[in-house]
Amino acid sequence: MVKTAIIGGTGVYDPDFLDDVKEFVEETRYGRVVGSTGKYEGIEIAFIPRHGVDHSVPPHMINYRANIMALKNLGVENIIATAAVGSLNFDLKPGQYILADQFLDFTKMRKHTFYEGGEDGVVHCDITEPYCPGIRQALMQAGAEKNIRLENGAVYVCTEGPRFETKAEILMFKQLGGHLVGMTGVPEVCLARELEMCYASICVATNFAAGISTGILSHDEVVEMMAGKIKELRSLIMSSLKYIPQKKECECVTVLNKAGAVK
Repeated sequence: MVKTAIIGGTGVYDPDFLDDVKEFVEETRYGRVVGSTGKYEGIEIAFIPRHGVDHSVPPHMINYRANIMALKNLGVENIIATAAVGSLNFDLKPGQYILADQFLDFTKMRKHTFYEGGEDGVVHCDITEPYCPGIRQALMQAGAEKNIRLENGAVYVCTEGPRFETKAEILMFKQLGGHLVGMTGVPEVCLARELEMCYASICVATNFAAGISTGILSHDEVVEMMAGKIKELRSLIMSSLKYIPQKKECECVTVLNKAGAVK
């Protein structure tokens, strides 16, 4: 059974790091999802390129609900997502890896829940600690093993996109406590929590955000930075797989029951 999935963000489009790769097509009530499964050192892995294999899907048009439900239907329990982000802090320089531990949501048009009333019911899901501490620790252990530096803990600001942010918006995000800015982390993390899946996001700072950067922001610089980091990033993720706890002690897998929700 496939227990772990990788959701590849910008620059992470194909599963060529896996053996015995096979395409899967999963029909969900939210839409059709095409992805891949394969093996790494005997561990079965599912892979979904968030933006499509040719980066054809902009962040505000991604079918987040279909992607997460498709992985759930495959039996996935753990998700490691990648994200290219802008840095709001000179201490988090382009090229650094950061594990988000909180988020601020500034999206506007997205479907954020599987529970919309009717037969699905209404569920108020606790998300005090959005990102699984067990998977984050696994990534930290892999970083230590590979001598790759990771910052464990940062506030990820999610904007609607696909435009970049204004200087004034970035200043506001900084004043609110944000460290990173991206366009895809929400509602992905929230939907995973609603299905009691363990989710962590490894962010790659690709540039300084608007008003911090000395030049005009461009998607090309994001892609260029990710291209230079992709081999190391894949190595880090693959090395973390053996450290993911088999016995779950996190709140991710029991959050709905503890909240008294009916699934």
